[in-house]
Amino acid sequence: MQDLLTPRQMAMTDRLAVESGVNSLSLMESAGQAVAYEVGRRFPLQPVLVLCGPGNNGGDGFVVARLLSERGWPVRVGLTCSKSDLDGDAAMMARMWGGTIETAAPGMCHDFGIIVDALLGAGLSRDVEGELAELVAAINESGAQVVAVDMPSGIDGETGAVRGVAVEADLTVTFFRHKPGHLLLPGGALCGELLLADIGIPDSVLSEIDINLYENDPRLWTLPVRKMDGHKFDAGHCVVVSGDALHTGAARLSALGAARSGAGLVTIAGEREALLVHAVHLTAIMLAEAGDAGALGELLEDRRKNTLVIGPGAGIGKSTREMVLVALKSEARLVLDADVLTSFADQSDALFAAIGKRKPESVVLTPHAGEFKRLFGEIEGAKTDMAMAAAERSGAIVLLKGSDTVIAHPQGRGVVNTTGTPLLATAGAGDVLAGLIGGFLAQGMDSFEAACAGAYIHGRAAQRFGKPGMMADDLPDMIPCVLGDIASF
Repeated sequence: MQDLLTPRQMAMTDRLAVESGVNSLSLMESAGQAVAYEVGRRFPLQPVLVLCGPGNNGGDGFVVARLLSERGWPVRVGLTCSKSDLDGDAAMMARMWGGTIETAAPGMCHDFGIIVDALLGAGLSRDVEGELAELVAAINESGAQVVAVDMPSGIDGETGAVRGVAVEADLTVTFFRHKPGHLLLPGGALCGELLLADIGIPDSVLSEIDINLYENDPRLWTLPVRKMDGHKFDAGHCVVVSGDALHTGAARLSALGAARSGAGLVTIAGEREALLVHAVHLTAIMLAEAGDAGALGELLEDRRKNTLVIGPGAGIGKSTREMVLVALKSEARLVLDADVLTSFADQSDALFAAIGKRKPESVVLTPHAGEFKRLFGEIEGAKTDMAMAAAERSGAIVLLKGSDTVIAHPQGRGVVNTTGTPLLATAGAGDVLAGLIGGFLAQGMDSFEAACAGAYIHGRAAQRFGKPGMMADDLPDMIPCVLGDIASF
């Protein structure tokens, strides 16, 4: 169930299902039944307002109304168009409802404990304006529990953008597969609880659809496993570059993330003064003096040091650029984060050219939104489109951070991560993520999979801590717990 389908692709699955022999009316009946079941399961008997639009989403709404009414629920139905404007399956379901159909209006939304939003669905193609916008505002101001059918009205199912105004749902019931708009912000935050229902579309239809977006999940990647007769160098050696003596904390967080991922050895490299500070805090992490690009290049001549993380606390400017360019000439795989990305803000072409000379997909870039804009400039489109365009341009795996982190492959694949939590909005959390990815790379994971696994586990680690007041320092100790959880799947 990790596939993400755009509204256009979802429409194709419906068509292919019908062509394979599935009755289209039965699909609509099953969709409405899934929503009605959840309403009946979750809420006590009370008056329900079902608001229907002119398309198939509205048809689903008529099924919900009929089924709830048959079970004794007081149901009132509002329609945003004339009944005569309905066609196809939606018109059939409106006739099967058989009850009164009123003109949907904002004033209807008062005095209902539950409102079912079956107005627009995921295939929204224009902004919500005028009377419909007023209706959406009334839904949000009603105080009712709002159950959205497929997608809260006003959310673009492909991008997660709010098209003018949008319904704020408490529960969204969608069908067959999630859409990107269920996960990407701000739409993902307006869905409330998200439930995926099986309505009878066979999985076989997916073989005819070119899917390139997925929801992050442990079934998409395989974590490294230690061999019974293995030794520490079999699990790789990750090097983390330190900043100066006044800026050492970020590198330590990255090093701890790498170590907790399972890397066999982790070394912090930097100036002697900085290493003296690190020595006070660290035991299992090794230290190596390498205060400039030349020294770092010599350090990486030892091919057992197979991964490098550089950026956290590294400093912005020429020295950092030089170290990165030297590292890119080595055989080590790289995670480029934080200060590295800003250091190349005006010289991104030089960075991408150097990446292009390496083995493909051997570099992971981990920008947040500001760093992304500095490095890649303005890229239009959904967050997934932005990340995939950046990956293609740079030749690197791009992990665009945020509550809806997107990981993109240069060949046009993308993954949306959903384990993000507000707890991660704390200084240093991204440094732990960079180290976690670096540790997985050191152990031989594919770069794209390492980035996906890192984002997933990073979020789960914060969820594991689960309390206000979490610091980035708390994350490394949570990582082994999450790794254990995944191993027991």
